[in-house]
Amino acid sequence: MKVMILGIDGYIGWALALREISKGNEVSGIDNFFTRRRVREVDSDSVIPISTMQKRISQVREKMGKRINFYRGDVANPKLIMDAVREERPDVIVHLAEQRSAPYSMIGLRQATQTMVKNVVSTLNIIYAVKDIVPKAHILKLGTMGEYGTPNIDIPEGFFEIEYHGRRDYLPFPKQAGSWYHWTKVHDSNNLMFANKVWKLAITDVMQGVVYGTRTREISETGLRTRFDIDEVWGTALNRFCAQAIAGLPITPYGKGGQTRGFLSLEDSISCLDIAIDNPPNEGEYRVFNQFDEHYSVMQLATMVKEIFESEYGKEARIVNVPNPRIEAEEHYYNPEHIKLARLGYRRSRELKDEISLILEDLSHNRARIESLKEVISPRTVWQKSSVN
Repeated sequence: MKVMILGIDGYIGWALALREISKGNEVSGIDNFFTRRRVREVDSDSVIPISTMQKRISQVREKMGKRINFYRGDVANPKLIMDAVREERPDVIVHLAEQRSAPYSMIGLRQATQTMVKNVVSTLNIIYAVKDIVPKAHILKLGTMGEYGTPNIDIPEGFFEIEYHGRRDYLPFPKQAGSWYHWTKVHDSNNLMFANKVWKLAITDVMQGVVYGTRTREISETGLRTRFDIDEVWGTALNRFCAQAIAGLPITPYGKGGQTRGFLSLEDSISCLDIAIDNPPNEGEYRVFNQFDEHYSVMQLATMVKEIFESEYGKEARIVNVPNPRIEAEEHYYNPEHIKLARLGYRRSRELKDEISLILEDLSHNRARIESLKEVISPRTVWQKSSVN
């Protein structure tokens, strides 16, 4: 199978490339290294050191005996994506090439505009490249559970039956995004649904939970690390909490810590995407997967990190709640469905507590890098702050 990964240099993109290569698939990728530059923009860096893409590709050839056909450029450039798709003729295009940070999108007008334009345009470019060049190809788009928000009812996988004024229909579940970034994902979903309706493209729209972790099977076997961010803009909650514990800093849940979200490990994220690749939608089908293992409150995660760190490292870890910079419900009902991937054979790889132990172990070898970045861990991006940057 020919797999094209857009955003191949990223946290998930690189790990997915290793998985597909290990299975014998032909892998190509596109990246413009925006994440590396945007992370530097907020005075941060990957805590786990990563090589340049040129070195990464060479290391894959040396350790795995495979080559990656790499195209450097912006997927928001239609000529780039058209030329690459025409050259590669992929069976599946995995779209991970978007600005992925909610806080980054809320810094100011420049970041909001860049997020909105680049993310929406890149998806449109992919839609047209598939329609015009490889109409039978599978578009696998990474969305986010954040598209749904936190409604006071159960969240289905994309669609639900509704009755109103005595009439029934099967409709997309209403979206209540919480940042400009999350709204771009909503717009992507709407555009993908429309493309499916008009041109019958085969599309999987993955509503993914928050990803944590440092390892996948292939990373452990090859040592070809993926990036790991801990700052308040690019680092997700659990990854950030583990870094704080290792560096002897307070673990800082936002607000009361009652915010509840779906979480899954990097290994399980890659497994879910791989299952979706191996089990494409039917011709002309648009489908939605809710991709996560369990849902936890932020305070539950903070407490778990504290307990595991203290048990394994014999040092105290403090939890200090800090003012929540975001506009979100801090205590709410949250019960999303996630059954479609399980029906295709997905099973969780490790328990959360075991994954936390592995994160702490890997971060303990990079404590000096964490300490050098401690000033950018605490929240500085505030949703209600008005700014033009």
